[in-house]
Amino acid sequence: MTHVTPRPPFGEDSATHEPQSPSADQVRHRTVLAGGLEVPILEAGSGPLVLCLHGFPDHAASWTGLLNRLAREGYWAVAPALRGYWPGGAAPDGSYRPFSTGQDALALIEALGREQADLIGHDLGAVAAYAAASLDSTRVRRLVGMAVPYGPQLGTAFVTDGDQQRRSWYMYFFQTPIAEAAVAFDDLAFIDRLWREWSPGYELSEVERAALKETFRAPGVLRETLGFYRQLFTPPADEAARIMEARASGAITVPSLYLHGADDNCMSVELSEGMDALFTNGLERVVVPDAGHFLHLEQPKPVADHILGFLNG
Repeated sequence: MTHVTPRPPFGEDSATHEPQSPSADQVRHRTVLAGGLEVPILEAGSGPLVLCLHGFPDHAASWTGLLNRLAREGYWAVAPALRGYWPGGAAPDGSYRPFSTGQDALALIEALGREQADLIGHDLGAVAAYAAASLDSTRVRRLVGMAVPYGPQLGTAFVTDGDQQRRSWYMYFFQTPIAEAAVAFDDLAFIDRLWREWSPGYELSEVERAALKETFRAPGVLRETLGFYRQLFTPPADEAARIMEARASGAITVPSLYLHGADDNCMSVELSEGMDALFTNGLERVVVPDAGHFLHLEQPKPVADHILGFLNG
């Protein structure tokens, strides 16, 4: 199991466009002004840029093992916090929709001084990566999605698939006014429950668990992160946002890899079948054995091997 070494709080270092003194196995911290937000990032190495986008209930630190592996292989690996995931990081426009997080990824590529990057996204980070590639394929060289598939079959399953409705119970619960209090109750035991349900048999270390809960205890973070789900089932209110949402859900024209844990109890692996038609420049789909939802932590070497084989191909 890859353990996350305790780090200083996000945002202690000043922002620059290039990584400083590249060193494998050393993750650095700073903030970068991108899209109107001072975005905390973790980074390692130097070379071609790879953005690693985290999901829920997670944070950028869970990418530490992959950041170091990518750095050793000659990449500049960067893991930003998604909007809403740090104090002061609330969405400036109030939007937690995929087109907004996709725009954040594109803005970060520009803020880091690059014209193009590879994108790796897990869970909500995968949703952001898909949106970024759909919005502007010229800024994305290759795309890796994990644990949340792409396409209309997901929305259909929320309505028609009883098994997926059971797995996605938390999404419906988050629509209620008591959700924030319930998640915070008993030292965020709700988050522990989701990790246990989604990745049976996997246990965070005490250091990892403490760092994760520190993220969600920070002022305002829990309220903002629930916004991703509270905007999930309703269309945007204004026409401009509806146009952007349509653009962010179109065909993906960059070479793509999709990884899904065989034992994922959050998203059924079957939901990732039949995605190929939406990926017009090729899609490789891999089901990772002995892995649940957090497959990059449960099977770090096979997952990293698949990713590097794809990025280097």
